[in-house]
Amino acid sequence: MKGFFNLRPHGTTARTEILAGITTFMTMAYILAVNPAILSTAGMPKDALFTATALASVAATLVMALYAKLPFALAPGMGLNAFFAFTVVLGMGHSWQTALTAVFLEGLLFILLSLVNLREAVIKSIPLNLKRALSVGIGLFIAFIGLQNAGIVVKNEATMVALGNVIKGPPLLALIGLALTGLFLALRLKGALLAGILATTAVGIPLGVTQLEGFRLLSLPASIGPIFLQFDFTKLLSGELVIVVFTFLLIDIFDTIGSLVGVCTKVGMLTPDGEVPQAKRALLADAIGTTFGAMIGTSTVTTYIESAAGVAEGGRTGLSSLATAGMFFLALFFSPLFLMVPAAATAPTLIIVGLFMLSPVKEIDLDDYTEAIPAFLAMIAMPLTYSIADGIIFGILSYTVLKVITGRAREVSLVTYGVAAFSLLKFI
Repeated sequence: MKGFFNLRPHGTTARTEILAGITTFMTMAYILAVNPAILSTAGMPKDALFTATALASVAATLVMALYAKLPFALAPGMGLNAFFAFTVVLGMGHSWQTALTAVFLEGLLFILLSLVNLREAVIKSIPLNLKRALSVGIGLFIAFIGLQNAGIVVKNEATMVALGNVIKGPPLLALIGLALTGLFLALRLKGALLAGILATTAVGIPLGVTQLEGFRLLSLPASIGPIFLQFDFTKLLSGELVIVVFTFLLIDIFDTIGSLVGVCTKVGMLTPDGEVPQAKRALLADAIGTTFGAMIGTSTVTTYIESAAGVAEGGRTGLSSLATAGMFFLALFFSPLFLMVPAAATAPTLIIVGLFMLSPVKEIDLDDYTEAIPAFLAMIAMPLTYSIADGIIFGILSYTVLKVITGRAREVSLVTYGVAAFSLLKFI
């Protein structure tokens, strides 16, 4: 493993990498419960969706681990699964088989774009200050997800968001977990984030948040037969389906790029030219995961920003994501054990990882407003629109416009102009 993953040059060890991979899994294991819950509203069987979610995560993360050798995990994407169920199926009236066909076609397009380096060119087109802003924006987004998952921040009709009831239930457990995790970090305990998740889960038992009723350790995975290769190409030439395919494509491109660039920027993994190492292979892992996921019956697979939790624990190589893939495989047989961990137990880790992601803000040029304003818009748009893709779009468009109207159009590359024009499709 030292030789294959080049652990020594990356300044890491097998133990550190495996702990990091487990930590990443613990922060994103919620997808095993949430993805089936969302897609089942489209009429798909929930038990088969659990198996498909785990298998798609294993396959895509293995490609990332063994081919790209980067510490990023992949799974069916949040937001993309909601678009699949609530917009394409329930809103537009398509069958879930047609929606799966759109995801499959999107995956094939991803593979093509990855092979011709177009998606890699998009990464290179993002200005350096904007790359730094992506890390900060993703940090704010991750922290917001953690606060929301715990019920510390809740929906409010008048003000959009408000403070929840933090003196009982999941919010109280999350605050206790935040204190415990902060203590472990202050004591410089190795594996502090994972220890925080496990300790918080244990505290949740007497609080009644961690549910043990009817707990079973082992369970056999359900068959994916009802959703395997369930494609419907009859509406392939309809204009509406083409729009659906390109919407999936647009969102996933920017989500994946945002996650890769943001996390790599935070830990100094970018190359001297400001590029993501092995970007082409990383993007291909995403594309293959999406295609395979559609074949076995789930929505678009994407790179998870929760990978930042494992990176924060020291994960630097594909061994970290290999451990995450292994955990997803085990989840197929130990699903009751993994699903026992409440969202309130992983929320403190997400909140603290949000803090870890903020450091690149110190390197952003705040004196040049053609650089500072796009960076700020990208940072603030991610949590407020609940979308990495929207944050990138706001940043790229404002950067291009400000450079042009201030007479500095030559500072914008042709590829950046192209990405800005492509971004307009989001609004169209």
